[in-house]
Amino acid sequence: MDPMARIPRSGTRIDLEADGTTASIASIGASLRSLRADGRDLVVPFDADVVRPSFRGTTLAPWPNRVIGGRYRFRGVERQLALTEPSRGHALHGLAAWRDWRVVGADASSVELALEIEPSDGYPWRLDVRTTYAIVGGALTQHVRVESLDDEAAPWGTGPHPYLVAGPSPLETWTLELPASAVQTVTDERLVPVALEDVAIDAERFDFRRARTLGDVRIDHAFTRLTRDEEGLATVVVRDPGGSGVAVRWDDACPWVQIHTADLPGEDRALGHRAGLAVEPMTCAPGALDEDLLGYEAGVVTLEPGAAHEASWTIVAA
Repeated sequence: MDPMARIPRSGTRIDLEADGTTASIASIGASLRSLRADGRDLVVPFDADVVRPSFRGTTLAPWPNRVIGGRYRFRGVERQLALTEPSRGHALHGLAAWRDWRVVGADASSVELALEIEPSDGYPWRLDVRTTYAIVGGALTQHVRVESLDDEAAPWGTGPHPYLVAGPSPLETWTLELPASAVQTVTDERLVPVALEDVAIDAERFDFRRARTLGDVRIDHAFTRLTRDEEGLATVVVRDPGGSGVAVRWDDACPWVQIHTADLPGEDRALGHRAGLAVEPMTCAPGALDEDLLGYEAGVVTLEPGAAHEASWTIVAA
């Protein structure tokens, strides 16, 4: 094989462009590799010919975030998943992030990718998952649709994993507007869910209902009870002190959102420490697959045989 023709390490590369916005998608994980509007990054990018850094930009399915200890009970049956976050002992971000999705179709401004999730020991259901990225009016929308190919009900959840870039200044100087009044508190080391609390429990860290500077707070938490506009959309906005910004908006298919200030062990900025703010709309909360773990509505979708579910979100310069 001609080495110049080989597939990049992040998978097949699909470049999109329309309305002054460009995006590049990598087929491994159906990942958003880069997104630029009017010449500036809206997300933290990565090169096509590298192994994608962690979960940057990937599509999360059939669950987002963590299954605690990899163990969950669904319809009375307990199951054990492989532990893909060994440092904390959890099953992290589903089964699709390191799979090579098939490109179904593409044009200059959109692409559709597909993945069949096959039954496995810890997740014994067959699902057909399709995702479309499309640039319309300068905004990038990702749509995820799943259809059950199984003859038994399956638990399901999804979401994206972009790291937003408000502008050239450090993350500490950015402002965050997050229309959430409740936060899922977690343990410090393993991020195991503890309770669902009002954001006032630690307002400096969690209450961004009015836009204010992030400063040195460290956040890796799921938020809910979202305020929505007249169209039913929730919007998170991150803005640089120079005036540039980026927003993510989504409808009620995602009642949760994970916010992460991208704090890395060693705090090496060259490796991406606090390089962007992860804003991850989610159909369900961390730990939601386990019907015994949480004492509140967590949003897990039950896919009956032949049923389908859809969710979408949009990233746009603000």
